[in-house]
Amino acid sequence: MPLDPSFVGRTYPPETTYEVGRAKIAEFADAIGDDNPLYRDIEAAKGAGYADVIAPPTFLTIINIRAINAVAEDPDLGLDYDRMVHGDQKFVHHRPACAGDRLQVTVHIDDVFVRAGNDFLSVHADVATDGGQPVCTTYAQLVVRGERS
Repeated sequence: MPLDPSFVGRTYPPETTYEVGRAKIAEFADAIGDDNPLYRDIEAAKGAGYADVIAPPTFLTIINIRAINAVAEDPDLGLDYDRMVHGDQKFVHHRPACAGDRLQVTVHIDDVFVRAGNDFLSVHADVATDGGQPVCTTYAQLVVRGERS
C-alpha cells in the first residue's frame, strides 16, 4: 500500500517529555568515543558559558527517533516499517541540549512522494524545551522500498 499523500502538512504533537541527564550525556559520549570535557565536567561547561554539561550534537537522536517512529507507526499513513530504510538526516542546532533540559519533540510531515517505485517520506522535527525554547530542528527522509526492490 503506498503512503497516503494527504498526510503532507500533518503535525504530531509531543507524546512525552525527555529529561536530559548528566549520566545519559556521559554514556552517549562514551558510546561515540568523544572525551570532550563539556560533556562530563560541570566546571568546564560553566567556564564555557553553559548552565550544566552539554550533550554531543547527535545526542538528540535518542528522542528524535522515538518521535519519528510514532509517525512511522501511524497505521493510517500506510508505511510498511519492514521495508523502511533511513535515506537522509540533518540537524540544525539552535543551542546545545544541557543536563536538566526537559525536551519535547513535535514532528511535521513535509512531503510524501514516489520515485522509482519507492515511497519517500520527508519529515522535520522541532525539539524544544517544555517551556518552548528551541533547541534543534531535525530533518529526515525515510524510504519505503517498493515491493520489487
